[in-house]
Amino acid sequence: MKRLNNNMNIETRFQTQADTDPSIPLLSVVVPVHNEAPNLKPLITAISAALDGVAHEIIYVDDGSADATPQILAELARATPALIRVRHKRSCGQSAAVITGVKAARGTYIATLDGDGQNDPADIPAMLAAAREAEAKGPLPVLIAGHRVNRQDSNSKRWGSKLANRVRAALLQDATPDTGCGLKLFRRQAFLELPHFDHIHRFLPALFIRAGGHVVSVPVRHHARAHGASHYNNWQRLKVGIVDLFGVAWLQRRWKVPQVERVE
Repeated sequence: MKRLNNNMNIETRFQTQADTDPSIPLLSVVVPVHNEAPNLKPLITAISAALDGVAHEIIYVDDGSADATPQILAELARATPALIRVRHKRSCGQSAAVITGVKAARGTYIATLDGDGQNDPADIPAMLAAAREAEAKGPLPVLIAGHRVNRQDSNSKRWGSKLANRVRAALLQDATPDTGCGLKLFRRQAFLELPHFDHIHRFLPALFIRAGGHVVSVPVRHHARAHGASHYNNWQRLKVGIVDLFGVAWLQRRWKVPQVERVE
């Protein structure tokens, strides 16, 4: 796992955004949220600061929130031109919100992060640099996956994730130390070509490998939750995780990556 230098000028590194149309952002940041009203302004402010100099848009997908999330997002959108709001009429889950956000996005690259403020947007430029570097070496598609090396969660949550990661890695061979990290970066088109299902966000490394690509894990920061409480616990993850795990293993067995040759 490589540690990345984030000291280079990000505007210089990413001038080739959209390459043909300067009106298209290089990067779309997709943030799924459900009842995260107190965390909205701090995170949007942090995203904007982290991506100053990078052509970007911020897409918040409100997954049927019952708190003040819609009203606060409307207020923030007036002061943040890059902010785009999408809302589910009823809650459909984190993966559905991510899929909705990616479909609404215009950027070449997508960065996802959790809306609770625990992921640090300041890690996104280095992840974008890692994607460009990995793409130059191949094979495609590339997934840049965050690895929370100093995770700020309860002991039970950390140990539950460790166990789940070991079981998942043994069955799926996805070679990813922290698949549950919400901070990931990939090309929009690559994501749209994956099979979509509930909880897909936990299995993106295996799905990118299934598609013939590879995964690069990079260390990222992780903060304690400042407001609200987690929407998940270990028991909830276990109930759905077992079924999903065997489902993805089935998908892996039922697909061979075509080796395409150009015919003149």
